Amino acid sequence: MSEKRDYYEVLGVSRTASSDEIRKAYKQAALKHHPDRNPGDKSAEEKFKEATEAFSVLSDADKRGRYDQFGHAGLEGGGGFDPSGVDIFSHFQDLFSDIFGNFGGGPGGSRQRRGGPQRGADLRIGQRLTFAEAVLGCKKEISVRAPVRCDTCEGSGAAPGHSRQTCSTCKGNGQVATARGFVMFTSVCPACQGQGSVVSKPCESCRGAGQVEKSRKVLVTFPAGIDGGQRLRVPGQGVPGNVGGPAGDLYVDVDVESHDRFEREGTDLMTRAHVCFADAALGTTVKIPMLDESVVEVELPPGSQPGDVISLKGKGVARVDGRGKGTLHVVVQVDVPKKVSARARTLLLELQKELTSNEGRKAGNA
Repeated sequence: MSEKRDYYEVLGVSRTASSDEIRKAYKQAALKHHPDRNPGDKSAEEKFKEATEAFSVLSDADKRGRYDQFGHAGLEGGGGFDPSGVDIFSHFQDLFSDIFGNFGGGPGGSRQRRGGPQRGADLRIGQRLTFAEAVLGCKKEISVRAPVRCDTCEGSGAAPGHSRQTCSTCKGNGQVATARGFVMFTSVCPACQGQGSVVSKPCESCRGAGQVEKSRKVLVTFPAGIDGGQRLRVPGQGVPGNVGGPAGDLYVDVDVESHDRFEREGTDLMTRAHVCFADAALGTTVKIPMLDESVVEVELPPGSQPGDVISLKGKGVARVDGRGKGTLHVVVQVDVPKKVSARARTLLLELQKELTSNEGRKAGNA
């Protein structure tokens, strides 16, 4: 499977391009590769889809920010961009109208009806992960309560044995025109509410809506290294579209619990190594249990001081784009006992006397 091309390269713009420059570049690509202008040309169709995918990301400030930071992986979450699951034409209706005059038609083409199947709305929910789940990645079934397609009428809104009929008021366009002097105004058809079709006998299960509200489970893949405040997109798991149109997307806002031993800063991990005075003075090897149940050995040199930091590259959090891992920072903490035995007290007094003598000799030689 081939790698996706860089979105800026697809549109032929720089990474600092403005919104207007991106829009202009997409217009040029759409005019050149639109299927209506290249009938039967599969290569042109693929280039059109590629340009549309690039524009859908770079024209959205939130998506563009995640793409600039994490690349294509930053847009994934149970799927990533899925052209087959997005109603591209309704998504870019205003832009295509601007490009082709009559939306979807091109020069001499016929005007596409505004009624008919429409893409469903997007859903947004929050999900709390444990610290380890966020660092290591996981899959979770998330409960979503939202409208789903009615099984009785298969989303049509019509009772079994009946079907939707073209709206006689708007002739299936979903809009009606009204003349006010020399100016024509269009508005949503009041008879079909813009759908272009009506139901003579509504489905009893959904009362003609084509949808019923239910709870369902959605399996979401959280990539290793995801952090609190980030958002995942799951294509096609939003609200079903009207009249059998494609469903919207599900957006999952991530929140992450704190951890008792680790702290995180981006892709870096920080933890503490607790040692006694003797180990700090003489040097030792400390074993750090990691989140994946592995153990990292850290060498503390003789004379380690409280607050010293030992950094191990490549032992931190994985980058969401898969390009390596951050750094593990181990902070030395020397534990001082609150109570000591009589023997320990005697030994400490001897040590204190020895250290004091050493300091005195050093001062005398200075």
